[in-house]
Amino acid sequence: MNKSQCFRILIGALAGSLCVLQSHADERRFTYTYEPEVMPQGAAEFEQWATLRSQRSAAVGQNNYNLWEFNEELEYGVSDNYSVSLYLNGQNESYRDPATGADFSQFTFTGVSIENRYMVLNPANHAVGLTLYLEPRFSGEEAEVEERIILGQRWGRWKWAFNLTHAAEWANQLHTTEGEVEGDFGLVRDLTPHWSLGFELREHSELPDYRRWENTALFLGPVVSYRQEKWWAALTVMPQIYGANFIGEPTGSGYLDLRDHERIDVRFIVGVSF
Repeated sequence: MNKSQCFRILIGALAGSLCVLQSHADERRFTYTYEPEVMPQGAAEFEQWATLRSQRSAAVGQNNYNLWEFNEELEYGVSDNYSVSLYLNGQNESYRDPATGADFSQFTFTGVSIENRYMVLNPANHAVGLTLYLEPRFSGEEAEVEERIILGQRWGRWKWAFNLTHAAEWANQLHTTEGEVEGDFGLVRDLTPHWSLGFELREHSELPDYRRWENTALFLGPVVSYRQEKWWAALTVMPQIYGANFIGEPTGSGYLDLRDHERIDVRFIVGVSF
């Protein structure tokens, strides 16, 4: 599957999502950073996620690298403080080997996950909102558990959110373990009743076998969101501004990590309610 085919699949998925618009949707301002608000009791929403992680380097044997991640989410408000979501996850990875000129492309189903969010402190009634997040994922060959602490608040037209995340992944038929830690921060301003504009900051690091801190990467870029009564959409474009590999492997850049992270990350989410 080449890049143009992936793009057509993405457009088709997004168009299909927009065709099922029915009623008022939950309004997200960010794509990487979760906000403390949860779905109201009895409400349901479908979200289509598309993430592009693009460009590594010849130094790591992956020219023209692209990783498309697709996630279909169905979310339901169990109570006014607790929401649960079911995800179907897949990805398509492609690159060219600079040594042989051979092209590699593979689509992989990456499993089913169940997201749980419990709002401990409602930002409408407290100085800062607080939500706890737990998401297990299983694909048969891989498993992962992700935990997240979500903070956030709104001040007039401004809204901010901060997430602290840890994930443990078991791969290679569950024989190897890798830890990940991540911090996300987002700040936006509502420009009109429909449009918001701001930025997101993301730091991501990997700890194979929890024995060493292998790498880190910092991303920063703009986020824009649009909302109507029946649907919403948000887009973030985040280039890597700093990265490092701590075990001496080549990264393809003196100040970026292009072995385990990409030069640019792009995420688009559209949500509709029913």
